[in-house]
Amino acid sequence: MKEIIEKSLQNTYTYQEYRNLVSKLLSENKSTGNTQSDSLTNYSLLNDKRMKRLDKTIKISEETIAEFKSINKPQTWLVITESWCGDAAQNLPVINKIAEINDAIDLKVVIRDENEDLMGLFLTNGSKSIPKLIAIDQDNDVINTWGPRPSTATQMVADYKAEHGSVDAQFKQDLQVWYNKNKGKNVQEDFIKLLKVEA
Repeated sequence: MKEIIEKSLQNTYTYQEYRNLVSKLLSENKSTGNTQSDSLTNYSLLNDKRMKRLDKTIKISEETIAEFKSINKPQTWLVITESWCGDAAQNLPVINKIAEINDAIDLKVVIRDENEDLMGLFLTNGSKSIPKLIAIDQDNDVINTWGPRPSTATQMVADYKAEHGSVDAQFKQDLQVWYNKNKGKNVQEDFIKLLKVEA
């Protein structure tokens, strides 16, 4: 596991580098990832707009700031993502804002299709669900993981699948509405809980 993590760390982007990569690819009518299609490019375009808005509007609570200022050991947050992923677009800007609270946290972004071995270590119910955050210490040992969705959204997906068998376009729309109303609060709550588990 450690070898795969260390290999993936050589293939990372800072948050701003990732945002620049997505913009560059969109200028060429492309998305990240091995598969290219008009629909994936359109999702990426929509997500790029979402992330630009969230980068400007996300508010981090005083509680979150206080909790994350208390971290005194360096750690890396490795996030597996793709530009076409709606959940990633809603959560990555929040994760970035939390990481910015403390210089001890180094946020690194990796593209899922370029890091199959890493993704294979951190499947969610057997699937390559993203975004997936892997928090690692100075020795590249895993401290914790999070993703692909905040806890409330995860429950919404589970409840909908239990009733309807699978998620559909209507549910995906409802989930985006929930994200817009929640404004990153649930991600912050989840991360504070993870931090308390670590402590």
